[in-house]
Amino acid sequence: MPKRTSVDVKPLTRDTWPDLVELFNRPGASIARGCWCMYYRKSGAGASADQAAKNRRAMRSLVTGGYVPGLIAYDEGRPVGWISLGAREDYQKLARSPVMKPVDDKPVWSIVCFFIDSKSRGRGVAKALLAAGIDHARANGATLLEAYPVDKDKRSVSDFLWFGAKSMFDREGFTEVARRKPTRPVMRRRIRPRRG
Repeated sequence: MPKRTSVDVKPLTRDTWPDLVELFNRPGASIARGCWCMYYRKSGAGASADQAAKNRRAMRSLVTGGYVPGLIAYDEGRPVGWISLGAREDYQKLARSPVMKPVDDKPVWSIVCFFIDSKSRGRGVAKALLAAGIDHARANGATLLEAYPVDKDKRSVSDFLWFGAKSMFDREGFTEVARRKPTRPVMRRRIRPRRG
């Protein structure tokens, strides 16, 4: 079993942008490198090989414009993971998704993607990113956080857990509010503002 690691989490900003580039350029990150977590932010056609450069530029444009589209996890200063989250309306494609379409008209923040470096999987990185994501959403005024994890009886290959595993969200106090596909629940957690 892989050794648990101590993880630091930082927002994706101009200063940390090179760390995301390094993470996505590693072996095993070809899907992340093609998408750059822009697939659900855009309407229309999906990510393809010829879209990779456009997606990277679009993500960099968000970051250089001062928007924080997600958080990066670090193990001893080395970037090892990523979570994409933000206000639901920032993810245009969710509105048309058969699995992730709105449950109601409440304002929510959505968690749409995790990426963990292949050498750091199974070491608590996704859990640390989720905890930091909850704090980040709270700090930015979110009161409801929504996720679309994978729920399967058999263990899934880590490469296909972009949305995270349901069990991880269960442990963090999320509850199921809808299920439009047998293996894909919609889960929510209410967030209380920080006191003081």
